[in-house]
Amino acid sequence: MTEPAQKLASVTATSPEQCDELITAALNAGDVEAALDLYEADASFIPEPGVIATGKEAIRQIMSEFVALKPSLTLEVLSVTQSSGLALLKSHWQLNGTDPDGNPVQLNGNGVEVVRQQPDGQWLFVIDSPYGAD
Repeated sequence: MTEPAQKLASVTATSPEQCDELITAALNAGDVEAALDLYEADASFIPEPGVIATGKEAIRQIMSEFVALKPSLTLEVLSVTQSSGLALLKSHWQLNGTDPDGNPVQLNGNGVEVVRQQPDGQWLFVIDSPYGAD
């Protein structure tokens, strides 16, 4: 397993939008474990329409594929709606990277994320759908 370019200190999201900020930082640093720390154990990640990865091991595989692109990811949180310890975030993101053959990769989308406040106050992803609003 390749070590991340930069290991991030353990940080927890103290607001819903910070989940998006921290996942961006983790992926840009190549730190898959820091990214996974932002998900509930049985969270779902939807890397493309019709494909759902559930649980941290399945999400780890997807995050590893993103990190392999050596991404430069930017993300803007467009809206946050909260109710009863849940929040719905809408975002716009862009990823520039390089595929295994050295070719440039550009991806972008309009994401929808559901995060839940945990008993200790931190927020974690329950559903992460990077193309959910496209």
